[in-house]
Amino acid sequence: MQAIFEGQVVLLPHIKSGKVRALAITGAKRDPALPDVPTFAEAGLPKYDAYFWSGLVAPAGTPSEVVAKLNGVLVQALKAPDAHDALTRQGLEPAPTTPREFTAFIASEVERWGRVAKDSGAKLD
Repeated sequence: MQAIFEGQVVLLPHIKSGKVRALAITGAKRDPALPDVPTFAEAGLPKYDAYFWSGLVAPAGTPSEVVAKLNGVLVQALKAPDAHDALTRQGLEPAPTTPREFTAFIASEVERWGRVAKDSGAKLD
């Protein structure tokens, strides 16, 4: 048996074609693109919660008005029905936020995964 952990964007076409069988979805809730695939919690691993995310960042020192303008355009694009539907069909969940919310989210992810790395005992050589 072979197994892989990969994002839905990559695997979704293969799952839909039947070439790959999805056993579970990472994250806290089922993916609307794969409604019959359980979450890891539903499959018996209740504390397993990992997921792919991406976002737009700018260099430190970028003027706040530029960041606000970029964010406004991105939020508008993500809320457009065509874009939202296209992303959802690919297994993505558009989640527009404010720059402050995204900064806090990134900080929480750094803290979360830093703790996982430390608790694992992983060492850099």
